[in-house]
Amino acid sequence: MCLSLSAQAPPARPKVFGVAHYAIFVSDLAKARAFYEDFLGYEEAFTLPKADGTVQVAFVKINDRQYVELFNEPNKGEGQLNHLGLYTDDVERMRQYLASRGVKVPDQVSQNRIGNKKISVVDPDGHTVEIGEYLPDSWTGKDTGKHMPATRIADRMMHAGILVGNLDAAARFYGGILGCHETWRGNGLSSTTLNWVNMRVPDGDNHVEFMLYKDLPPPDRRGSPHHICLVVPDIKKAVATLEARPARKGYARELKINVGVDNKRQVGLFDPDGTRVEMMEIDTIDGKPAPSSTLPPPR
Repeated sequence: MCLSLSAQAPPARPKVFGVAHYAIFVSDLAKARAFYEDFLGYEEAFTLPKADGTVQVAFVKINDRQYVELFNEPNKGEGQLNHLGLYTDDVERMRQYLASRGVKVPDQVSQNRIGNKKISVVDPDGHTVEIGEYLPDSWTGKDTGKHMPATRIADRMMHAGILVGNLDAAARFYGGILGCHETWRGNGLSSTTLNWVNMRVPDGDNHVEFMLYKDLPPPDRRGSPHHICLVVPDIKKAVATLEARPARKGYARELKINVGVDNKRQVGLFDPDGTRVEMMEIDTIDGKPAPSSTLPPPR
């Protein structure tokens, strides 16, 4: 005897492998390209055109599974972040799974302009989260092994940071539903509240970093919390590489190495629109993990 649909077990969550891309608005594509390509050493894999033939989106390739997407259009008044991209092994099953967990999903999976399957949902803080499935005959699939020059300052995005106002709600979405697990909590040296929570994807080696706030920063000050982190094996060597590049003369900020609260050496870089690109060593300075913060969330 067949069970009714309502009596069947809910669909199992498909795998979530990691951060696929970080999509940001840029006000001057030429300047953004100079930063990400000439200075940081990445290459564009492809672009998407606007109706007038100019570039709408430039896909800057970090590796075969990770990109920075540069949206060549005015931001929507909410800062530079356009959306966060994650990737899975079965986006249709993910759509059904999310629906079973009460997440508003589109009626069907769509195929984006570069040929991959995707759905878009909205997280508790209003960020658009695009969940994609890479297909072998897509533009990304056909570009496998290409556009990854030796000039890349790093070959992996370790995490992507997003502003989070309600920690419990974000943890339910990214943790309880998407399966991410918390690995570390941190706070600034002078802070009396928690500032960061790292949520590692269930089936990969990178994470989403919650940037907690009491009062939401104004749009023109969200570029620092909305950020990506590029992992490097040797921060001093990475800085020396950047200092020697011709494009260094077009970057006005100091390349200063700091040791973060997590005991890792890091350098904060900022693109022309103020979006932060954090370069960080994968290991702590003493080889020991930094203890997690026990402070309460800011709200």
